[in-house]
Amino acid sequence: MPATPTLLIAGCGDVGGRLARRMLAEGWRVHGLRREVALLPAGVLPVAADLQQAGLPPQWPREGLDYLVYSVAASEHDEAGYQRAYVDGMRHVLQWMRQCGQRPRHVLFVSSSGVYAQAQGEWVDEFSPAEAERYSGRLMLEAERLLLDSGLPASVVRLTGIYGPGREWLLEQVRQGYRVVSEPPLYANRIHVDDCADLLAFLLLAAHRGTPLETCYIGVDDEPAALHEVVGWLREQLGVDHWSDEQTVRRSGSKRCSNARARALGWRPRFPSYREGYAQILQHADDQ
Repeated sequence: MPATPTLLIAGCGDVGGRLARRMLAEGWRVHGLRREVALLPAGVLPVAADLQQAGLPPQWPREGLDYLVYSVAASEHDEAGYQRAYVDGMRHVLQWMRQCGQRPRHVLFVSSSGVYAQAQGEWVDEFSPAEAERYSGRLMLEAERLLLDSGLPASVVRLTGIYGPGREWLLEQVRQGYRVVSEPPLYANRIHVDDCADLLAFLLLAAHRGTPLETCYIGVDDEPAALHEVVGWLREQLGVDHWSDEQTVRRSGSKRCSNARARALGWRPRFPSYREGYAQILQHADDQ
């Protein structure tokens, strides 16, 4: 085992950048792959590349790659964009590792709970059938299969609705007085962006200690909640007393995701529910 583990984060944007800072603090050597490397956190070794291009990036590390995290956000939110970002990009990264004779000790793929089609308020865990009906979930599943069939030690981490500083869509909806139905309750799942990075860091450190990892984890806080409950709480915090006449907060689907598997491994979210997470965002806004 090398004294200084080497990590490459393919798609080192918001979540990846937060993860990079955590692993640098652990003393790891971190490479960050993205198109605009000037935006990488300080201390991250730049790999300027477009994951949608098949050629091996000139800055790709040729020696010693212990861990890889694939953490990409599609820049185009249509079927072709998802195909390029997740399926083609994953295929290219696996190809580059083969070209360089690299076999990481573990690979993590940041996937999505969108692979689950459950929509009647069911509880969902890693054993639940993943039978996505939308192209986004289907293509995520295809990318997952590419990795899990590659022969590399790997896990997919299916994150739920990510929120945090700069990810404040629901807050804006509430400020505008948007409504949400209460019957039947629409259950939503979320995870604070800092907890996303913490979970990925936790899994990397566990793998480095030699802890066997499962092939799938769901990243979610401790308390999936009915959306009308979240909206009601946010209205109180924001002092919103009006309702919009025409608009509603819209969601497709309703399910409750469980983080029991990650918790059994020892992970605990820093923001266990929407209350702690949104309180941090609002406090941050007040401090600006």
